[in-house]
Amino acid sequence: MFRTSRISFGGTAAIVTSTALISGLCAVNATKPIIVSALLIAALADNLTDALSMHIFQESEQHNQKSAFAGTITNFVARLLLSVSFVLLVGIFPLTHVAKVSMVWGMLLLATLTYLVARERKVKPLPEVAKHLLAASAVVIASTLIPPWISELFG
Repeated sequence: MFRTSRISFGGTAAIVTSTALISGLCAVNATKPIIVSALLIAALADNLTDALSMHIFQESEQHNQKSAFAGTITNFVARLLLSVSFVLLVGIFPLTHVAKVSMVWGMLLLATLTYLVARERKVKPLPEVAKHLLAASAVVIASTLIPPWISELFG
């Protein structure tokens, strides 16, 4: 049976990180190769670090080793696949539209994941979706404001 707990951590991290990276890099007119490089670095390096951290945490909590390993792998794969979906968007759409398209894609993915988690928890999905979209929007807004500020400060 499918359990959202297997993908919720990695999925959320991939969605919010990818959307924020694209928005922030587009704010300073980064090129497609730079954006794709940043997405792939996050998809691999940050993802592997999170997977290892999650695995060690589960071991420290004395979870069943098979279950801990399965959770680690499914979160890693979910995050990798979701990150690659954003790479594809950068490849497909003109740079002038990438930030907007990525924002819509990211919020749609996050809303869907949140809806599934809320249904599994037997809570009202709408307040959960609103709360998570608001939090993700704050991250994206901050990520959009930081690069121009840094450019101004050091440029």
